[in-house]
Amino acid sequence: MTGTVQPAPGGAGPVVGVGIVGMGSIGMLHALALRDLAPRARLVAYSGGADLDADLTPGGRAAHVSPDDVVRHEDVDVVAVCTPSGSHARLALAALEAGKHVVVEKPLAVTVEDALLVERVARERGLVVSMVSQRRFEPQHQALRRALDDGALGELRLVATHVPWYRDDDYYAAARWRSSLAEGGGSLMNQGVHNVDLLRWLCGPVESVTAQAGTLARPVDRGAGADGDAAEDTTVATLRLASGALGVVTTTTATPPGFPATLALHGSRGSVELAQDEVLRWDVPGVPAPASGRSAGGAADPLAIGHAGHRTQWERVLAALDGAAPPPVGPEDAVETVRLLSAIRQAAATGRTVRPADLPAPQGATSAE
Repeated sequence: MTGTVQPAPGGAGPVVGVGIVGMGSIGMLHALALRDLAPRARLVAYSGGADLDADLTPGGRAAHVSPDDVVRHEDVDVVAVCTPSGSHARLALAALEAGKHVVVEKPLAVTVEDALLVERVARERGLVVSMVSQRRFEPQHQALRRALDDGALGELRLVATHVPWYRDDDYYAAARWRSSLAEGGGSLMNQGVHNVDLLRWLCGPVESVTAQAGTLARPVDRGAGADGDAAEDTTVATLRLASGALGVVTTTTATPPGFPATLALHGSRGSVELAQDEVLRWDVPGVPAPASGRSAGGAADPLAIGHAGHRTQWERVLAALDGAAPPPVGPEDAVETVRLLSAIRQAAATGRTVRPADLPAPQGATSAE
């Protein structure tokens, strides 16, 4: 790692210096997670937002500087990218070029081309990149993954995830990128990304998708403009998985007051349905149901998710930096989630069936059937 790495008290491994680019609401979740992990990790620099209270930086006051200065800071070993989605790839690449490891909020990039570039540079430089997919580490999803790996559900037949959330006009007015396709806005890539990632992680590769999308609750000219860049607020997609199972993905921010996101898997031997981290159904022979969680989720409030999942992912990032485990949600894995998101977007835009594995399509070609 770069920077000045000092031993942590008690022999717990080196102190990892972290810089956060984008101290907004999501950046604050990272700051809280890092506070919980002190002294193993220390926030040493951040950009954006207001000055942090001293209790968020128990290792000493962190420098409040520009994004470029965070990336170049000599005591920063890992850069956490918590900015709008459209800047994720650019900032991740800048950090990698500066010799820093990277933790980047979802998605890794808004195009497959940019995601592949981040993956290539990280591999060439031997640096860790981890896309934040904290919901994978929730106990209910960990239990479901174990049941699938053990074959307890049998062959998957039908899978579905629904994200019936709500965001009001003030939410979009506060940040124009949330209404921009090019910047990663919209209910699919901004809100639905975690459930799409969960479904792919749990159920395996997706062979092909069809989709439809629309802006149903907000006038087009109230978002990122009427120039064709306005992001959808509702998407419906059908999936054919490589395993042969069929699936459905629905996302929206147009259904007040907002309801918990659900995930349902139906196999030849058992079925499971979760609402956020609440276990609604667990019909899995021989496997006891995990306890339900207490997360309110992001149905109406983006900050209701809490920071426990971020803390767990940071714990695994620190283990990867120690060489004790592979990086959680590494760049190769993250690229595949971007492929699926991009395939759904392309299918909705063209009305055609799209194969995620074909993205990015060669210049002048199409991946659609």
